[in-house]
Amino acid sequence: MIIAARGILSHAEAGTDRAMLTFPSVTALASGSLIATLRAGATKDDAGERIEIHRAASRGDAWSGPVAVLPAPHIDGKAGSLKLCYLTETTPGSLLAAAMWVDRQSHPGAPLFNTETDGCLPMEIVLARSDDDGQSWGPWQRVPLPARLGPPSLTAPILALPDGGLVMSIETNKTYADAGPWDQRAVFLGSGDGGTTWSEPRTVARDPSGRLFNWDMRCALRPDGRIETFAWTYDTSAGAYLDIHRRTATADASDVTEPVPLGFADQPGRPAILPDDRLVLPYVDRFGAGQICARVAHRPDGDFGAPIVLHRQEAQTDTASAGEETLSQMSQWSYGLPSAEVLPGGAVLILWYAGTPERMDIHWARLIDPEPAER
Repeated sequence: MIIAARGILSHAEAGTDRAMLTFPSVTALASGSLIATLRAGATKDDAGERIEIHRAASRGDAWSGPVAVLPAPHIDGKAGSLKLCYLTETTPGSLLAAAMWVDRQSHPGAPLFNTETDGCLPMEIVLARSDDDGQSWGPWQRVPLPARLGPPSLTAPILALPDGGLVMSIETNKTYADAGPWDQRAVFLGSGDGGTTWSEPRTVARDPSGRLFNWDMRCALRPDGRIETFAWTYDTSAGAYLDIHRRTATADASDVTEPVPLGFADQPGRPAILPDDRLVLPYVDRFGAGQICARVAHRPDGDFGAPIVLHRQEAQTDTASAGEETLSQMSQWSYGLPSAEVLPGGAVLILWYAGTPERMDIHWARLIDPEPAER
C-alpha cells in the first residue's frame, strides 16, 4: 500500500483548552460517512480534558468539527474527565461509545500516574449509546468491573462479534498509592446483551514472572471471529521496549496463542483488517528512528512487509531513552497513538497526534493499493 493523501483532521490552538489534541480514533459508518473522536485539553493530562466528535465524508479528505463535545459524568458524586473514547457501530445507525473516565476529585491536582509508585488515579469505563448515527447520545453508564483489576485502562474499541456479542479489552493498573509489585495483564470481557452486563475478565496477555509488561493491547476482529492482538512489550529488568508481540485469541480468551515478536518495536496502534484478509498495523518507532509507521501483512497472522513512514518527528522532543521511561513520563511525548480504519472501497485511514510541547494536532493519512503499473 502507498500513501495517497494526508492532512490535518483538527488543528490545536496553543495556549487554550484545545492546545493538546490526542487519542484519535475513527469509525467508518454503514451510512458511508466517517466519525472520529479525539481528546482535547490544555495539557496532555488535565482535569478539563474532554472528548470531541468530528465528521467527514467516506474518504476523510475534509473534516468538520467539533460537531459535538461529550461531557464527563459525575460518578459517585465525584467530578472527573474523559481521557479517551472509542466508537463501535453495533448495527447500522446504532453506536456504542466506550470511554475511560478519570476521577479528578479523590486526589485533587494530582497527575494521572503517580511518579513514585506508577499507580493510577481511580478510573472507570463508561458507555453511552446513540441510535441516530452519532447525532445524539444517551447518558453515560458505568461498567461494573472487579476491584482486582485496579483502575482499568481501555485499550481498544469494543468489538462487535458476528453473533451479536461484544468484547471489551482492558489493561490492569495499580491504585495510586500502591508501591507494591504490579501484576500487569490485559484481559477480555464479553457481553451477550448489548453491553448491559459483562463476563468475568479472562487473561489474554500476562507474564507470570512480572518481568514483561504487555501495555496498550490493540485488537482487530477477523472474519472468523478470532481476535488479533498486538502488545507494547516492556522489559522491566532491562529497562527497554521489546518487539511488538502478537497473539491470536478467541473472543472468550479460552484459546490464546503464544506471543510472537514481530521483529520491530515499539508501541502498536489500532490495527485494521481488510476484506481480502490483509492486516494493516500502524505503530510508533519512538526510540529508533523517531517515526510513526504502518506495515501490511498479507494475512492477519502472516509476516509484515517494509514500513510505510507516516510521520517523522523533525524536532525530536521525546528525548528520554527507553531505559529511563516510567508511566509518568508518557505525558511528555509529543507524537503517537496511531489508529487505523478500513474505508469503503478498501482504502485505510490512519489518524495520529503530533506536534510540539506547546500544541499537538490530529493528523491523517489515507493508504491505498498502488495502480497495477506500480506494483
